[in-house]
Amino acid sequence: MASETKRGRLADKVAIVTGGGSGFGAGIASAFAAEGAKVVIADVNAAAAEAIAKTLGGAARAVRTDVSIDADVKVLAEAAHEFGGRIDILVNNAGVGQGPQPLEGVAEAEFDRLFAVNAKSVYLTARHVVPAMKAAKAGAILNIASTGGVSPRPNLAWYNASKGWMIAATRAMAIELARFGLRVNAINPVAGDTPLLATFMGEDTPEARARILTTIPLRRLSTPADIAAAAVFLCSDEASMITGVALEVDGGRCL
Repeated sequence: MASETKRGRLADKVAIVTGGGSGFGAGIASAFAAEGAKVVIADVNAAAAEAIAKTLGGAARAVRTDVSIDADVKVLAEAAHEFGGRIDILVNNAGVGQGPQPLEGVAEAEFDRLFAVNAKSVYLTARHVVPAMKAAKAGAILNIASTGGVSPRPNLAWYNASKGWMIAATRAMAIELARFGLRVNAINPVAGDTPLLATFMGEDTPEARARILTTIPLRRLSTPADIAAAAVFLCSDEASMITGVALEVDGGRCL
């Protein structure tokens, strides 16, 4: 008797991954597709989103989205429903960093952009995705925060604060949405080998990387694969009893 085809851990799920055109988001989108999900890749960089979607074939669709704009997020939610018929998983991964500098030196426009992308976007996706999840009485929301929200580094004050907001929002969303059958969790990655790394360090040099590594007990940066593995678990039925958690994937950084 032929053995049954193995089903992925996210088989038949429909997921949105914001900031899915590069870095952690691209890793998460690829891992979700490998586990059987249909994935809508949202990114402000349309070409990057299309490139990732192309590698995933029919399992993915790219949607150009500025997550800080309500109209864009509304179109994203509609596109996901059109693509998969529903939304089972929402990953709020899109984010921006800040260059290292004293907190009083950050320009108002940079501060506003930080909170528009890192915080307001979570509110906007909730507005347009949560109602359908409530109606279905099921859904998993995952917010990609940061160890900076738990153990801040100097000269990144407002970025740290935006990620601290995301962790608090995760817990607030989890307690409110639990009675509707929705789970809300977060991941706190340590500094990752992604395009944002140079922004945080001010320069991407061997010396700068070495300084970062001295603060991570396992002595390596996080990778998209590290974050994707945690994301698959938290968004799968294996984590059906887990909500309100901010999981540190940090090589011991917050110990």
